[in-house]
Amino acid sequence: MQSSVFKYVRLLLFDQQCFWITASLVVLGDAILTQLILRFVPYTEIDWETYMVHIDLYLKRERNYVNITGPTGPLVYPAGHVHIHHLLHLITDAGRNIARAQQIYGGLYVLSIALVCAIYKNAKVPNWTLLLLPLSKRLHSIFVLRLFNDCWSLIFLQAAIFAFQSAWDDVGILLFSLALSVKMSAILYLPGLLVILFKRHGLFATIRHMLVLACTQTLLARSFLIANAKSYLQNAFDLSRVFLYKWTVNWRFVDERTFLSPVWAKGLLLGHVTVLIAFGLFRWSRGDGGVARVLQRGLRRPGRPAGLAPVDPDYVATVLMTSNLIGIIFARSLHYQFYSWYSQQLPLLTQRTKFPFIMQMALIGTIEYAWNVYPSTSLSSGLLLTANLVMLLGIWFGYPEGKMFLKRSNRSQVSQK
Repeated sequence: MQSSVFKYVRLLLFDQQCFWITASLVVLGDAILTQLILRFVPYTEIDWETYMVHIDLYLKRERNYVNITGPTGPLVYPAGHVHIHHLLHLITDAGRNIARAQQIYGGLYVLSIALVCAIYKNAKVPNWTLLLLPLSKRLHSIFVLRLFNDCWSLIFLQAAIFAFQSAWDDVGILLFSLALSVKMSAILYLPGLLVILFKRHGLFATIRHMLVLACTQTLLARSFLIANAKSYLQNAFDLSRVFLYKWTVNWRFVDERTFLSPVWAKGLLLGHVTVLIAFGLFRWSRGDGGVARVLQRGLRRPGRPAGLAPVDPDYVATVLMTSNLIGIIFARSLHYQFYSWYSQQLPLLTQRTKFPFIMQMALIGTIEYAWNVYPSTSLSSGLLLTANLVMLLGIWFGYPEGKMFLKRSNRSQVSQK
């Protein structure tokens, strides 16, 4: 009896054929946990009321972003955010029915867990990894106790990653555009996405996908662009936005004067671009003979794929999530809700390092700890930056193109012998 139980547990944790059984148990268990949180932990108002006030003004036919403001500030999100919260405004009695809104976000959270399971299945992540997904206290709070709009962007991004893994790139670019239409932070994935599309399809198709992205954004924002295009673009896609020092999670160990300095902002941007270029040049095209050959093939035959190695689901997940991680590390400021940007990606990212299991778990635990310290301290910010940097370095020296790439390389070497 005991040996049989041990056998079944082992199958659930390690056998890929049992992946969806394990995933179903995790999703069901987290759904129950989410309902318990809703039942026993009180809701905290932060931005929900402001979202609804923005929609009140929108319903009064205000389309100039400068004039749409609320208790915690002006409207600074793209048009997709407005359309989603217009619908939520209708469903939740103009935002007054908080319990109904929490249930909607609870369903959204469970959907996000299911999507991550699907992404992990495609990337051939071990079954036991799924047990880590429900453990984030902060992520539950972001979804069902705070009702942040980041949750909607996250869902579209996860669906987009799954679509790109499945080579449904036309669907993927639409989903990515929806994510970008909710929150500008989705742009952090764009460098990795350009690499994937260029290698998989070539120059012409990559340009076509970018045109679809731009056209979708224009269509969603049509009424705002007609009213005042400059106002919309400056507010919804403000790359120079200066955040309040008191809310920063990642740079608390820096003094406020430095934090607000334009020189500091330019330095972070330079670091961001430099690290992206380094990964592009030396890590994301090794299986294709190097970036020079990829560019050469792509420019010489712009209508054909530029890559030689298969752009497999593991490569897609690893490159997109690494691109996002690089942007997070060099972000001018991270607020608590921004943890949703990569919380569910940490198990996969740590497994793309060569660190031992204990160190992988220590990195995840350190990052989770840092995001749960309120208000942030110099220590928590320092730990967060250190853990993120160590993880990125681990990926650089580990499996930046995914573990499937390593297996293909090993099989090729064996066949050549």
